[in-house]
Amino acid sequence: MAKQTFKGRPLLPGDLEGEATVSKQPFNTTASYFDNMFAGVRDKAPCTDSDNPELFRKDIADCIMCTSQTIGSTFGGAAIMGVAEMGVGPRAMLFSRHIDSIISAGLFMEDIWNEKRIITIDLLGDEFLETVQTGDPIAIHADGTVEVG
Repeated sequence: MAKQTFKGRPLLPGDLEGEATVSKQPFNTTASYFDNMFAGVRDKAPCTDSDNPELFRKDIADCIMCTSQTIGSTFGGAAIMGVAEMGVGPRAMLFSRHIDSIISAGLFMEDIWNEKRIITIDLLGDEFLETVQTGDPIAIHADGTVEVG
């Protein structure tokens, strides 16, 4: 696969390299981290969202989450803060569309209150999500550029 470059809006900028974790459907933050938040799991982050066959039961700790947007309850922002504090939250969240207000609140509060940045870029476009696959090498740059491949 030839390297492809996408440009988005850096909300919480940073530089990072790693492997993509992809949810082609909107990512349900609360349902995905349910065991971490309510069952006391602290050493990994098994995705507990049975409605997401791409990620269900896979470890999503320290991932670079690539998705269109997040969905779920108003608890989604708190869930992100909780798993970040446990050390099993995502290292980055990359959105093909606009970020939603619930998840953005949690990401910004984690960055400001707890000084733990989860690199966040939105508006990467539909082609980004059509291109990126779980396991693809990915490079994130502080200017909002994301390289896949």
